[in-house]
Amino acid sequence: MQRPSFLSQRPLLLLLLSPWPVWTQTPAAASRWGTQGAPHCPEACACAPGGQANCSGRALLAVPAGLSRPVRALLLDHNRVRALPPGAFVGAGALLRLDLRENGLRWVHARAFWGLGALQELDLGANQLEALVPGTFAPLRALRVLSLADNQLARLEPAALGALPLLGALSLQDNDLSALAPGLLAGLPALNTLGLRGNPWACGCALRPLCAWLRRHPRPAPEAETLLCVSPGRLTLSPLTAFSEAAFSHCGQPLAPRDLAVVYAFGPLSFLASLAACMALGSVFTACRARRRRRRAAAARCPPRRLPDPSRGPASPADPGSTENAAAQA
Repeated sequence: MQRPSFLSQRPLLLLLLSPWPVWTQTPAAASRWGTQGAPHCPEACACAPGGQANCSGRALLAVPAGLSRPVRALLLDHNRVRALPPGAFVGAGALLRLDLRENGLRWVHARAFWGLGALQELDLGANQLEALVPGTFAPLRALRVLSLADNQLARLEPAALGALPLLGALSLQDNDLSALAPGLLAGLPALNTLGLRGNPWACGCALRPLCAWLRRHPRPAPEAETLLCVSPGRLTLSPLTAFSEAAFSHCGQPLAPRDLAVVYAFGPLSFLASLAACMALGSVFTACRARRRRRRAAAARCPPRRLPDPSRGPASPADPGSTENAAAQA
């Protein structure tokens, strides 16, 4: 029977003689992502396999530095990030999930989310946002879930959301919204879940697009009963789902996108034309007034010469005009 050669036993020999056991090196390399301060892990965060960076509850005042492409999920909830400056998440181009709940966030720059074209979930709930500037979410073309719940939003413009073709869930509950701006829901073709409770809805003509959307997307009875009007007085506590299209028959029809484009295109031009016409008429009026004043001043300097009255006969010496007549005769 042939005995195994030394070459065939060499791997086992190296394993036994190595001062750093090989079996301890492989798990360390595998868990390198899971340690704090690892090369691809953001500063002051704990990372786990799969690309999750957990920065929750660390009293952070800003987005941590060192974001890189391996980060797929960034948990920044329960911190003190009050503002998001331009390019706040630079380097995290492959980020899929971003959690910013309960930070006391008050301001988001229009370019804060630039570079996050792959982001699918964004949670901005439980903050202090009062308004969002136009273009805030424009770079997030892959966004599917957006939460703006429990903020202080009184109005949400379509330009702030932009066109989000894949957004399927939008949470707006517990804000100060009385209506949704016209065109807001029209730019969200994939939307099928909309959180609305806890807002002071005013049931007027401005609520027409929202009521139309609710009719197309029926809700379970318990949830529908929580969507109530708080004004005007005669409609207080009326459920939003109770309004049919006939209830808005007294409201003017909203303008079509083509009509809006015409208004936006020709509105400034007509304003400038009317302004120019007013300035021209004002100039003509001012010139006429100046010319009239000049004529009056010239008439005051040169009074008209009076002709002698034939019926009075020759001027007497007592006549004040006799001296002038004598001088003329001389």
